[in-house]
Amino acid sequence: MERIEMKYHDKAVENGSLVVSACGFDSIPAELGLMFNSRQWLPPAVPNRVEAYLSLESDKRIVKNLGTYESAVLGAANMDKLQELQCSRPKRPRPVIPGPPPKGPLMNHLNEVGVWAVKLPSADAIVVRRTLSCLAGNPHGLPGVNESTEQVERREAFWSSIKPAHFGVKIASKSLLGVVRFIIVGLFIGLFGKTGLGRWLLLKFPSLFSLGWFRKKGPTEDEVASATFKMWFVGHGFSDGSLASQGNRKPDTEIITRVMGPEIGYLTTPIILVQCALILLKERNNLPKGGVFPPGIVFGPTDLHDRLQHNGISFDVISKKTI
Repeated sequence: MERIEMKYHDKAVENGSLVVSACGFDSIPAELGLMFNSRQWLPPAVPNRVEAYLSLESDKRIVKNLGTYESAVLGAANMDKLQELQCSRPKRPRPVIPGPPPKGPLMNHLNEVGVWAVKLPSADAIVVRRTLSCLAGNPHGLPGVNESTEQVERREAFWSSIKPAHFGVKIASKSLLGVVRFIIVGLFIGLFGKTGLGRWLLLKFPSLFSLGWFRKKGPTEDEVASATFKMWFVGHGFSDGSLASQGNRKPDTEIITRVMGPEIGYLTTPIILVQCALILLKERNNLPKGGVFPPGIVFGPTDLHDRLQHNGISFDVISKKTI
């Protein structure tokens, strides 16, 4: 995604071509889920960090899309190239986030929803950071090709309600054993993905090295129908933004929101892709003229949130409390 942005952004701006990456699961739920959580922090409250806990659930065996596995293997193989690319690019604008950067554990138990979780080296955190960086340089969002005055006011009002926060993703399971399984699969991909022979083994025997999560035939129709996902967004911040500047003051407020929907690869992703495409067709005048962007900065102020709600992907506030 970042290579395409570097290579084609200026040309897309010049030609008026709009290229939006990561329009599927789980980047769109991550972006819109963070924004939904952010909008619950009413002034003077501000968030400091939001962690997304992704849980995949099913009455039957969970079998994931093979393309996700292949992407993870190739991502591990190209990690060094990605880091080189990031270092070679000009520094992006950084959002101003109140309070110090969080220092959380690699693995933890989320008591509020009863799951164990481990940090996930996901592209979604990078996608979210790209959107927040773009917003830092354009506080009112990106102007549309031919917006009405009403749309300009709506866009500016939306982005004024979004407060930047440190963001990370964790993969969650109801059992500690499930988290250990995540770690083992991650180690297989991280270690074997660095060599050509290792990648051949990973891609040749996906079921073996993923401990049964991925297989070449993919899930059955019954497995797809019974699967769901939940993403909890656990936000920690300050009841008053002025508290963040008081030395080592810790966050005193917690807000938990949730995004949930059907199976991620064959149901949720097509729903998201179709709704994004419809917005591009019907609201082109309200979208940026051209460029290569992450989905959040483009679709944030549109009705994508409502469209997903109407198509089985829900956004809910779970709890708000002082900690």
